[in-house]
Amino acid sequence: MMLTPAVSTGSPAIIMVAGEYFFYFMLYSVLGWGLEGAYNRYTAGTFHKEGFLKGPYKPMYGFAPLLLLLARDLHLPWPFMLVLALVIPSAVEYASGWLLKTAFHRRWWDYSQLPYQLGGHICLKFSLYWWLLSIATLYGLQPLAEWFYSRIVPLWQLAAPWAALVIASDLLWTCWVRRRGIKIWDLGES
Repeated sequence: MMLTPAVSTGSPAIIMVAGEYFFYFMLYSVLGWGLEGAYNRYTAGTFHKEGFLKGPYKPMYGFAPLLLLLARDLHLPWPFMLVLALVIPSAVEYASGWLLKTAFHRRWWDYSQLPYQLGGHICLKFSLYWWLLSIATLYGLQPLAEWFYSRIVPLWQLAAPWAALVIASDLLWTCWVRRRGIKIWDLGES
């Protein structure tokens, strides 16, 4: 199933496409959480690695595939998609790292000890990992995700508002708690 722009068909079609993209965002956010946990298990011996949010999802892993899907749906040439598969995940990772460090004065990952890194937020080694993972996702996993989505559309229409509420609540609560912690720390209180 190929997503197509629904500009001329009215708002119900736009809502349907947005719901489908939200499904992919949540799917890849949860899969990214699992992937990062498995990688952490392999490298550090424990599945749990603290993320910014508390739930079993990592939005950074949801945004990059979403942007790649939008580019794919523009029917861009294959060589251009290969370049985007390298640039988009790296840009999302850099922007996420910079934003988290700027807003919360903390790093959730740090590549500064690795060669060919930029600000400790991205490095060539992991950018190449994301590039390969992006290609595998777009051309291997995404067709399966589209097939699965087509089978659960009615269920997803019921679950999507709850999923949005959960992730929005997690985001608001986490930002409030973390900003509050920074203010307390800045005032010298414990």
